[in-house]
Amino acid sequence: MYIIIENYDWLRCARFGLYGSCYVAPTLYSWLTIANIMWPGSSIRVGIIKTFVETVTYTPFAMCSFYFGMSLLEMKPVNEAAAEVQAKFWPTYKVGASVWPAVAMVNFCLIRPKNRVPFISLCSLVWTCFLAYMKHLDKEKVAAKAGQSPVQLMKMNI
Repeated sequence: MYIIIENYDWLRCARFGLYGSCYVAPTLYSWLTIANIMWPGSSIRVGIIKTFVETVTYTPFAMCSFYFGMSLLEMKPVNEAAAEVQAKFWPTYKVGASVWPAVAMVNFCLIRPKNRVPFISLCSLVWTCFLAYMKHLDKEKVAAKAGQSPVQLMKMNI
């Protein structure tokens, strides 16, 4: 059995790898470190606080950074990168807000602090597949379907 690799966009893979390892990993590690310092412990109350703060601060920052940064890595001009953020942020945030709070609660309440970064990194790998899907949708299609539910949005064709 042979593996056909000629259909891969290796430049796109390199951009995702560069972005993930040089930007996401340090910011995610820093956020988890700061959250553990500001709200030590793993009670449900502390988990809810961390999850809420993450959902309204880190998550929007990370999503905007993703679309803007990846657009710049694709050599798009700043105004085009900003337009992509504007078109894709809310649809992506809606999906993220329906998934990540549950993941964050598991992470903050059930996972030991030393294992939180590896756990959330595995979850982020799956999330990145969704982000890659959203990234390569036409921004006009996303803007036109922005009022739809997250499930309907994920059914869009590229």
